[in-house]
Amino acid sequence: MPSVAAPKDVIHATCVAFPKGGLLILGRSGSGKSALGLALMALGAKLVADDRTIISNTSGALIAKSPPTTRGLIEARGLGLIRAETQASAKIILVVDLGQTESDRLPPRRYTSLCDVTCDLVLGQQTPHFPSFLLAYMTGGRQA
Repeated sequence: MPSVAAPKDVIHATCVAFPKGGLLILGRSGSGKSALGLALMALGAKLVADDRTIISNTSGALIAKSPPTTRGLIEARGLGLIRAETQASAKIILVVDLGQTESDRLPPRRYTSLCDVTCDLVLGQQTPHFPSFLLAYMTGGRQA
């Protein structure tokens, strides 16, 4: 799959962190990146970055962090910018693309490449359980 970011870039994305690693949420403006980030934070994740995320290839790992101007802030649409507990950076282990919708019940493993680093990819789902699915993935991994 082609790389969608240079070796270091600022992308339109939200990133949250769990103890095992970071989850990067991609999607167009208004697709629900911040809302999904907030839902994951309610399940114990820490905010790394919202709206703008700095990503880089650091020794073969995809690292995400926030630009200083937005560190610790996340948008709650209709409420405004709110302060959140943060983590300075995260090694990305999963990318979620809200610009695509999963149609398979048991989808194949998917991957994407950012900054020349290949990461697991999950497509968006229109279910209220999606944040819980992602929490389970981030804490237990995926079988096959």
